[in-house]
Amino acid sequence: MKSLEDRRAQLLARRSELETRLHDIDDELDAHQSKDWEELATEREGDEVLEGMGNAGNAELALIDAALKRIDSKEYGVCAKCGEAISEERLDLLPHTPLCRNCAA
Repeated sequence: MKSLEDRRAQLLARRSELETRLHDIDDELDAHQSKDWEELATEREGDEVLEGMGNAGNAELALIDAALKRIDSKEYGVCAKCGEAISEERLDLLPHTPLCRNCAA
């Protein structure tokens, strides 16, 4: 069983990784603007993929921040919907989850 400090460290490490990735995505989105129409079309398609990845990363960051707040308020590991404990196995897979397996289904 991981301690709350272990969970906090895990969440902070993932948060740092996501922030780096999001910064790289922003840099890539700003880096190119081809003058050639065909290349520009290809870049735009790539930009859509990068923007989707950025949106997913930002959503995960929000979940991580919420989980860190739950740790601070001693509510971490408790389902936000039913109030039951979230299993260690679920927290191992999704350390930022606010819901137990039954409520998430």
